[in-house]
Parts: sequence; C-alpha cells; structure tokens
Amino acid sequence: MERKDFIKKCGLACMGAGTFTLFMQSCLGSKMVTGQITGDAMRIPLADFEVIKNKEKSFLNFVVIQNDLLKYPICVYRFSDTEYIALYMMCTHQGTELTAYGDKLQCSAHGSEFDNKGNVQGSPADKPLRQFPVQIENQFLIISLKAV
Repeated sequence: MERKDFIKKCGLACMGAGTFTLFMQSCLGSKMVTGQITGDAMRIPLADFEVIKNKEKSFLNFVVIQNDLLKYPICVYRFSDTEYIALYMMCTHQGTELTAYGDKLQCSAHGSEFDNKGNVQGSPADKPLRQFPVQIENQFLIISLKAV
C-alpha cells in the first residue's frame, strides 16, 4: 500500500470512529431536564427517568438537571427505584463544568474523571464531587440544595 492510500484510509477510519463514538454517546440514555427550585430544594418527577419503547418501560441511568439559579447543573444517577445520587457537575480541580458519559463524569479542561458516585477516577482532580442529599416524596425526587 502506498503512503498516500494509507493516510487516506487512516483518515477515513478516524472520522468513522469519531462519528461512531458520538452516535454511541447519544444512545447512552442521557436526558436534560429543568428542575423546579422551591426554598432550598429542587424537585423533579421520577417519571423523568422513564423511557417507554415498544410499550416496554425502561429507565435512564442518569438525568442532568439545570436551573438558571444554579451555576452548574446537577447530575442524578439512578441505581434502583429507591437509590439515587445527585452530584454537582463542577470539577473539583479548577471548577470547569463536567460532562456526563454513561457511568462517569468528565472534565473537558484537564481530563479529570469521576465515577457515578462522585469519586475521583482520573487526575488531576483529587477531591470527590459534591453530593446533595436526596429523598423521594410522592413520585418526585427532592434534592436538598443547602449551601450550593
């Protein structure tokens, strides 16, 4: 194979891999919602985690919640019908907003990674993410925002 053909094929393969990665990330089941803030708590319907396809109900692993009163969004991971974890999407290294990818949160600035419980998985960050207390009330997830 000639050098020119090799470079051309490698370039096409890289473009294909990049497109495939973007496609797969869109299939991970993420969802952006707006949370209602009342007092020092935010609430979202538990139904925001539901997905119905072909008359079958399944659940998203996480939703990202935004509100104009918050500087950064909150990512809520669902582990079961009763277990949720709410994480502030601010990197503990230098305060960059994180991006959720499946079971991890990643910082685009310096590459820090956190797992779905907020623990550091990759440096340069060395502190876990801030967690918010959550509780379930009448089919809503209530997230306490005290001292954001």
